[in-house]
Amino acid sequence: MADDLKTLSDLVADALDLAPIEVSDVLKATPLLDLTSMEQSSNGVTHSYTKETAAPVVGFRAVNAGRDMDKSADTKVSVTLKYLDFSWVVDVAQAQASRRGPEWEIAREGLRHIEAALIKHEAQVINGVVGASDSAGASVDAAGFTGLRDASTIDAVADTLVINAGGTTIDTASSVYGVRLAANGVVGIYKGDGPAVQLGDTTTIQRLVNPGTDNKSYPAFYTPGGLWLALQVGSAYDLGRIANLTEDSGKTLTDDLIAQLIAAYPVGKIPTHLVMSRRSLRQLQQSRTATTVTGAPAPFPTESHGVQIVVSDNVSDTEEILV
Repeated sequence: MADDLKTLSDLVADALDLAPIEVSDVLKATPLLDLTSMEQSSNGVTHSYTKETAAPVVGFRAVNAGRDMDKSADTKVSVTLKYLDFSWVVDVAQAQASRRGPEWEIAREGLRHIEAALIKHEAQVINGVVGASDSAGASVDAAGFTGLRDASTIDAVADTLVINAGGTTIDTASSVYGVRLAANGVVGIYKGDGPAVQLGDTTTIQRLVNPGTDNKSYPAFYTPGGLWLALQVGSAYDLGRIANLTEDSGKTLTDDLIAQLIAAYPVGKIPTHLVMSRRSLRQLQQSRTATTVTGAPAPFPTESHGVQIVVSDNVSDTEEILV
């Protein structure tokens, strides 16, 4: 039986008392989050873990003959959780004018804020702090936690688990990330002590429209909400990357590049998912030759070499060229 791990949808549903269909609708825009398990932090807003950086060297030996002993190499990693705030306000006049009542109007606005927060979270998971410098990285927050692109093991074309697609056009590059989603691999982290999602009572406040300017105000219903988040990349073998994918001729995504990426992983550590943009998905589809009798175009791929594809709009197509 496969592991049934807690995901962000579980945390949100538990905290907000949402029906499963509502959570499903909200998470449609964040497919990677819906697959990523969530684990508690080791110590409040700080999470420490050991990352395997090298496997031990072993070997055969003859009877009564010794050999050099070796050991695996681990590095202690500490990440700081960052607070994602999705607090919201609703004008009292708007809420009380609702035919369904003020509670419905407040809940509707809250659901929209949560959806926006989840999109922001997935963007941070993928692009991290580095991605905030992209021309299309406005959804990434430099004050957020480190993400996949921040990993030092995939930030140069010389890295073992980086495959260079060879694109050269500035600010038009994209990446495909090979991630091993598992409790001891790539996993989301939330603050362990106390409620995972911090949601306060709705209160009535006097809201200033332009504080410090004209100071006009109106009464509003205010609901505080947020949660502490981070990302753990378990080992150097849990994350790979195809970099420098562009629209240049011969520099687009193909099954051959994906095969090269998978082959770069050690046996037993292959990725569980390939995370890519819609442009990369289209490139992969166009690289496949239709073999049907009618000559119909190849369908959009859902996997490559047995590894599931996850398409996210939070994967940038305007990355700098990786060197």
